[in-house]
Amino acid sequence: MATPAEGGLTPVTAIALIGALGVGAQWLAWRLNLPAIVLMLAAGLLVGPVLGILDPSVALGDLLQPIVAIAVAIILFEGGLTLNFKSLTDAATGVKRLVIVGAPVGWVLSASVLHYVGGLSWATSAVFGGIMIVTGPTVIAPLLRQARLRRRPAALLQWEAIVNDPVGALAAVLAFEVVLVWSAAASAQEAITSLIVGIAIATAVGIASGLGLSRAFQQAWVPEYMKVPVLFVVVLCTFAATDSVLHESGLLAVTIMGVLIANAHLPSHAELHRFKEHATILLVSGVFILLAANMSQDTLRAMNWQTLATVAAVILFARPVTVLVALAFSNVPWAERLLVAFTGPRGVVLVAVAGLFGDRLVQAGIEDAAGVSALAFALVAGTVVLHGFSLKPLAKALGLTASTTPGVLIVGGNKWSVELGKILTLQDIPVMVSDPNRSHLRDAREAGLRIYSGDILSEAAEHWLDLMAYEKVIAATDNDAYNTLVATDLAPEFGRENVYQLNRETSDSARYALPPKLGGRKIGANETYRQLQHRMWDGWEFRATTLSDEFSMQDWRDTNPDGVLFAEIGPKGALRILNADAEVKDQPGTRLISMVPMKEHRAKAEGQA
Repeated sequence: MATPAEGGLTPVTAIALIGALGVGAQWLAWRLNLPAIVLMLAAGLLVGPVLGILDPSVALGDLLQPIVAIAVAIILFEGGLTLNFKSLTDAATGVKRLVIVGAPVGWVLSASVLHYVGGLSWATSAVFGGIMIVTGPTVIAPLLRQARLRRRPAALLQWEAIVNDPVGALAAVLAFEVVLVWSAAASAQEAITSLIVGIAIATAVGIASGLGLSRAFQQAWVPEYMKVPVLFVVVLCTFAATDSVLHESGLLAVTIMGVLIANAHLPSHAELHRFKEHATILLVSGVFILLAANMSQDTLRAMNWQTLATVAAVILFARPVTVLVALAFSNVPWAERLLVAFTGPRGVVLVAVAGLFGDRLVQAGIEDAAGVSALAFALVAGTVVLHGFSLKPLAKALGLTASTTPGVLIVGGNKWSVELGKILTLQDIPVMVSDPNRSHLRDAREAGLRIYSGDILSEAAEHWLDLMAYEKVIAATDNDAYNTLVATDLAPEFGRENVYQLNRETSDSARYALPPKLGGRKIGANETYRQLQHRMWDGWEFRATTLSDEFSMQDWRDTNPDGVLFAEIGPKGALRILNADAEVKDQPGTRLISMVPMKEHRAKAEGQA
């Protein structure tokens, strides 16, 4: 049984605490609508150097560095797994420039800032400057999820972060090898040979692993239930094999492997990606808590005005100039250039690699490298906090958010969905109506609603639509099976609590009952497509009613005894889809979206007159 180190926690207790803090911070960020990374950083600092509850280097000992290394490798692989070449589309030029031009320019500018502002030697500045190229995918993903950017600027930031991560690590390796030559610790020929061989092996192994695994999955050489375990093992073996040849080359290998699998068009790709995404959320949370908690009070106290000046120079000079030079004379609009230029959060890879090379440089006789870890942590903390709070307002100011108000995606072009879309649009809720049959969208088009003609589950829809603009999905076609498929497929992306479908004709029959994991939530009075269309034919209409001190929820029910509620919009504009069991908040300023019988409404009005 594991015993606690002197004055510390057992490894099992430490891991449990890290998991609880990481997931708890993510959940609290969701509830408070705050940047998750900021709360994770705060939680790690609180239990680490502030309260002294957790010291990862003591609790985990020699396991700390391997745990962080493996976690970073899996995070980068999952990042590569999201990089489908079709998702680049019109962002391809910008991404290429940010990687090919931006990486060397950023390296030079970052090294210059470290030397002239940070006061570090050129040897340390060259190595650390290479690491500073990276904009961590561990940070970008949560920020993009919160900011709800348009597709192209989001693709620019995501691709740059994931592709530049291994590039930055290898740049640090290159600079380190050069420093070793200068310090006479190795010959130039040995350093160059080691670097070339390491990169070549990492590239070859990454390609072989990606193509081999894709082939194995396509040919059904691996049973379905073993695909995820096999995937994990291959990722770990690929990382370990290449990293043993050249430190940090394993990051390049697993990234290449992920990109190849993402573009192999595997039938089970979606399931693999979702499982990996869940694992990555846990790993990102854990690694951030680990790195923050591992900071000592002495390291934090060592940060001074020069540290702050260096961080400010990187954020306000090195990053913007790098991006603007890389994207000069490109087809990327100026608004997107400015957003990317002032969005460069650093993450796990920076701290992990900086700590590794800082120790090695000290061993090589370069003493000022001892302060690299503190500077790396200051840069991560500064950029995470700044961009965590600035990305969303900056994107709004530049007009690059997918939507100022989260919208509703209605799948199915029919009279009921068009009328619902019209009433929601009048309440300033963005709506898009989608249908595979273009003729079904005629009424929606004439009503001025945004439409998409095609299968909402297709790759074309995924790559061409800004689905980030929509928070809720309502599957309302005349095909119950397709509604169930849409709700089931989109539930992991939108959240099961935000996906709805019309009641199925056979839902009351035990023979046709579906498992709870399939389909979406019910809406309105739990009616079927046929029943709702009959209401429309019988003269029912959608109405929006605002509650007030003079007109309460009970007044609405008395006025509309047969009315059916479908949604409520809170005083702050938050939309909530209702079903038969939902309780409506009787609050002044709440707007009710309902269906009422038009003929009865007119008759009552005439009688009152």
